[in-house]
Amino acid sequence: MTIENLSPSDSAATSAVYGTPPPALATVAPDAVQLSPTIPGSASLEACDAGRFAALTMLSPPGTVERRYTLALALRAVEPGGLFTAMALKDRGGSRLKKELEVFGCAPYETVKAHHRICALKRPAEIVGLDQAIADGAPRVIEPFGLWSQPGVFSWDRIDPGTALLARTLPTLSGKGVDLGCGIGYLARAVLTAPSVQHVTLIDLDRRAVDAARLNVTDSRAQTLWADATNGDAPLSGLDFVVTNPPFHDGGSEDRRLGQAFIRRAASALRKGGALWLVANRHLPYETVLGDLFTTVEVKAEQGGYKIFEARK
Repeated sequence: MTIENLSPSDSAATSAVYGTPPPALATVAPDAVQLSPTIPGSASLEACDAGRFAALTMLSPPGTVERRYTLALALRAVEPGGLFTAMALKDRGGSRLKKELEVFGCAPYETVKAHHRICALKRPAEIVGLDQAIADGAPRVIEPFGLWSQPGVFSWDRIDPGTALLARTLPTLSGKGVDLGCGIGYLARAVLTAPSVQHVTLIDLDRRAVDAARLNVTDSRAQTLWADATNGDAPLSGLDFVVTNPPFHDGGSEDRRLGQAFIRRAASALRKGGALWLVANRHLPYETVLGDLFTTVEVKAEQGGYKIFEARK
């Protein structure tokens, strides 16, 4: 048996894809429905009817709970007899993928290519354990800080120490601003304690984070937006302040360009005299790009491997 033997004969219009599987490992129809929560504008896998798709291809998430949740949702969305293909890097969940699918009652065919484990199967009529896996990965209120979150969201079950340090260091802000990469909204909640703040836009690439932030930040001065904070999809200009804890990992590897892109986006969004408040890991060299784009740059706090910058345009 080969993966090719499992290919469905159904119309490509009934196919879907989750994430961005490497082209060398999977052929995805151009009109396949995109389901990833980290690709703005995608359809929601959670909202898909059971048996909606004849075929679904997935680049599986690395986190165990998130991956099992996503696998369960995907299997529910594929019709009985439909083709489901899941893949992951060996050291990012791939080594466990076949066993996890077998737990659901599937019989996957596994192959290895380009450091990925690829599992393909015909979806059986009966799947076991889906409800539990979906419940385990669903949104919930996290104690003791009492905010909505979900496995797969950045720092989903704890307050990131850098974000907490930035929240403690912030002065009383005023006017209109944005939280770039807002996560579940912890930082925006701190910003909105100031009555002088008129409006804050919360932007994140992860729909699940945006959904949680919408529940956590109910102030009428707040607006949530599912978008890429580094590009022009979210028009921002003339702002008084930007707060951000930018990511610096992409697919598990450190990518300093991400933080630099956040800084450039902040600079373009601020009015002259507006302020960027940024938290960064101490080892990240953001001083050069900050100095190139802002009139003044000061380190306002350093603690626990983090540093807080205030940069004035």
